[in-house]
Amino acid sequence: MNMETIEIKDLHVAVRAEEPQPDILRGVNLTIRRGEIHAIMGPNGTGKSTLSETIMGNPNYVVTGGDILLDGTSILDATVDERARAGLFLAMQYPPAITGITNAEFIRAAVNSRRADDDQIGVMDFMDELDERLDQLKMPGDMADRYLNAGFSGGEKKKNEILQLLMIKPGLAILDEIDSGLDIDALRIVAAGVNSMRGPEFSSLIITHYQRLLDYIVPDVVHVMKNGRIIETGGPELAKQLEQTGYEQIQGD
Repeated sequence: MNMETIEIKDLHVAVRAEEPQPDILRGVNLTIRRGEIHAIMGPNGTGKSTLSETIMGNPNYVVTGGDILLDGTSILDATVDERARAGLFLAMQYPPAITGITNAEFIRAAVNSRRADDDQIGVMDFMDELDERLDQLKMPGDMADRYLNAGFSGGEKKKNEILQLLMIKPGLAILDEIDSGLDIDALRIVAAGVNSMRGPEFSSLIITHYQRLLDYIVPDVVHVMKNGRIIETGGPELAKQLEQTGYEQIQGD
């Protein structure tokens, strides 16, 4: 996929419920172009994960206003599967465990879902690449044969999300708190995996609380989200400023 731009325009989002709920996102505007790495920082409860889930089409959230455009075309009516096939990828904050399907089976199905019928990856080619990526992330080979995330530690789940990223090769990867629960060695490995994807064909939106991740994956643009809006945008130095001053110095509505 050669995605050029994703645009989030005046996006308002609420939790889907029988009774109307107040908006969590209250007018988010964000544009990510091909090849760019953006980071969103902000306090708990400000809507960062809601934004990531909404971009991927989680049905638990409803868009009450605004739009999400992929290369100028709205994807609000697209299913999660259609968005994934279009090149969007979400590394979740809390990846679910699924018994009955192995890690390798899941990843191969995801890889082939983005390929034409006459370009499906064969088992041997897939396993060769999977072994290479497992080694890159310092993951044991038997991870391929285990059920998806079943019995995985928190760190193993986060590495497994990056393994999927490396194998699927999406156009835009949304990384929701991939640093949470990682020790320093695992953080370096995960960051190196993401950095190996950097280039003109790959974009990413990184959601994090802490500047330390951005020491390893240096973003092109940093945004601060507060009260359901992006209230400040700058370069990597903005993250370092937040580490010193905290979010209270950034005024939102």
